[in-house]
Amino acid sequence: LGILPGVIHLNEGHSAFSILEFARVLMERNGIGFVEVQEKVAARTVFTTHTPVTAGHDRLDPQLVLDTLASLQEQIGIDDEHLLSLGRVDPADTAEGFCMTVLGIKLSRYCNAVSALHGHVTRHMWHDLWPERGVHELPIGHITNGIHVPTWLSMPMERLYARYLGENWHDRMGDPKTWEAVDNIDDAEYWEQHQLMKMRLVHFVRRSWKLQMEAKGLTPDFGVPVLNPEALTIGFARRFATYKRGDLLLRDLDRLEKLLDNPERPVQIIYAGKAHPADDHGKELIKNVFEITRDKRFAGKVVFVEDYDMNVGRYLVQGVDLWLNSPRRPLEACGTSGQKVVLNGGLNCSVLDGWWAEGYDGSNGFAIGRGDEHADPERQDTCDLEAAFSVLEDEVVPLFYDRNPEGVPCNWVAMIKHAIITLAWRFSAARMMTDYAVGCYLPAAGGLTSSFPAVTLIR
Repeated sequence: LGILPGVIHLNEGHSAFSILEFARVLMERNGIGFVEVQEKVAARTVFTTHTPVTAGHDRLDPQLVLDTLASLQEQIGIDDEHLLSLGRVDPADTAEGFCMTVLGIKLSRYCNAVSALHGHVTRHMWHDLWPERGVHELPIGHITNGIHVPTWLSMPMERLYARYLGENWHDRMGDPKTWEAVDNIDDAEYWEQHQLMKMRLVHFVRRSWKLQMEAKGLTPDFGVPVLNPEALTIGFARRFATYKRGDLLLRDLDRLEKLLDNPERPVQIIYAGKAHPADDHGKELIKNVFEITRDKRFAGKVVFVEDYDMNVGRYLVQGVDLWLNSPRRPLEACGTSGQKVVLNGGLNCSVLDGWWAEGYDGSNGFAIGRGDEHADPERQDTCDLEAAFSVLEDEVVPLFYDRNPEGVPCNWVAMIKHAIITLAWRFSAARMMTDYAVGCYLPAAGGLTSSFPAVTLIR
C-alpha cells in the first residue's frame, strides 16, 4: 500500500512474521543490517497474546520455517540458526520447534495479555524466556479487552441512555461519572425496555427453532411452546471449546430439571455457538446440548440456536436476563460476551476468570465459586457444577422473582444499575483503546519507555 507504519500491533503469534518484514523494509530504507535494526523494530512493535491455552500458540517445524522464509531470510541477511533462535525459548535447543508467540515476544518491547488474571497466567507461562527474573518482574503487562458499545447496544436502550445520560454520552463513556445518572432511571421504565428486547429474542428463537426442526424433518417440542417470555432466561453463546464447559449444567440433569421445571419460578436456557472444524470434542459438546433439547423434560425450556454469528449473538446479549459463563479457570483469557450484556439490562453469572475476575465486586452480578483452582480438572468441574447450581438456586432465581406489586423486580434492577455504573466505563473499547494509545502506541511511536502502570514493558 505504500504505507510505512510508525508502530505495528500484532494480535497473537499468527501474524508475527510481519515483524521480520518490518525489519526488512527499515533495513532497505536506512541501509543498515538486521542486528542494528532489530532493536528499532522491537521498540516500535506492540504484541498482544490472547490465550493461555497451549494449543493456541502455533509451533512450526523448523524446516518448514526455513523453506517458507528462504527469500525473506536472504534479504535480511541472517543464517538458519539466528532465524530459528528467534522462535525458540532456548535458542541453543535445536530440537525445539519454532513458536510464533515466542517470535512475537522476543521482537517486541510492548507485550500485553488481555486481562489482569491473564497477565498473571501469561507471565508464568513464558517465565522460561527470562529464567533469571522473578515472575512478577517479567515485561508482560495487561490491557483488558473491552467491547464496541454501538455494535452491541440495543436501540431501545440507546434511546433510554440518551434521555438520562445526555445525547453525547458516547463521547463520555470512559468517564465513571457519566454512568452515575443511571441511578435516576425509573425501575419500571428500565424493566420495560429490557422486556421489549427479551420478547424480541423469544420471537427470534422461536422462528429459528421452527426452521431448524423443519430442516431436520423433526417434530418440534412435543407440542410444548418454545420459551416462556415471563421466565428467567439464561443465555450461553460462544465458541464451544471444551475448557469453556458449555455442558456444565447438563452434567446433572435431575437437578437441572428441578431448576427449570418450577411453575412458580420457571427458568429456561438458550444455547448458541460453534466449534472449530478440527475440534471433535467441541462438536460433541454441541451434539450433547442438542440432544438435551429433544428430551421431553426440557422441551421448550432448553433451546440450541444454530448458525451462531454476530446477528444471533446480538439478539442474545440484548435479550437475556442472565449471561452464563463457565470456563475452567484460569483458561479464559478475557471473554467479552458478558460485557455485551451489561448495557442491555442483563446480569452476569460467571466463574471468576478473565474479565469477570477483575470486574465482579460482590454486588454487580453473580460469581460461580470463589476463584479456586484445582490440579485435578475433574475435581474442579465437580466443585464448579455444585457452585453453579447453588448460586442459581439460592441467589439468582429468588432475586429475579422478588417483585413489587407492579411486577417489577426492583432489587434485580438495582443490581443491573450497579453493574452498569461499575462496569460500563471499564469494559468498553473506548477505554481499551485509550490504554493502548497511552501505554503503547504513543511511547512506541516516539521511541519512549511507557509510563502506563499496567504495562511493564522494556526488557
